[in-house]
Amino acid sequence: MTGVTLRPAAAADVPTIARVWREGWTDGHEGHVPAALVAERAPESFDQRARERIDRTWVAESGGVVAGFVVVVDDEVEQLYVDRSWRGGGVAERLLRQAEAVIGQGGRRTAWLAVVAGNTRARRFYARLGWRDRGPFTYQAQTATGTFPVPAHRYEREVGDG
Repeated sequence: MTGVTLRPAAAADVPTIARVWREGWTDGHEGHVPAALVAERAPESFDQRARERIDRTWVAESGGVVAGFVVVVDDEVEQLYVDRSWRGGGVAERLLRQAEAVIGQGGRRTAWLAVVAGNTRARRFYARLGWRDRGPFTYQAQTATGTFPVPAHRYEREVGDG
């Protein structure tokens, strides 16, 4: 992954982050979450959510092009998406390790994330990188109209001395 650097996201990155997020969310969630949630995830919802989280977002960039991003909220790796053209090249692992470091530096011992049960590609990825599946739970996904219960699996990894 020569030439890929990580940096805090900037406001100018929002359109690209929103596009990568929208495409990645569709790839990983459609067919695995209730249709009502898919309807809530209109394109503009990703723009809004990217703007709201910009100060908690890191991007992977190469030659001025954003290849992917990660959002950290407290001890949660809330979002992790890589542009389709960059998948399979190690970008997601770099971003995930960045999130782990941020969470560990924040004094927390355990990082966690949620994966919809049917997203087997993501579940294999996290398991390969040492994250443990702690079992099914109901994730409360944020939408414009409130929270929406989503069947998911909780993954955890020890990241710091807490």
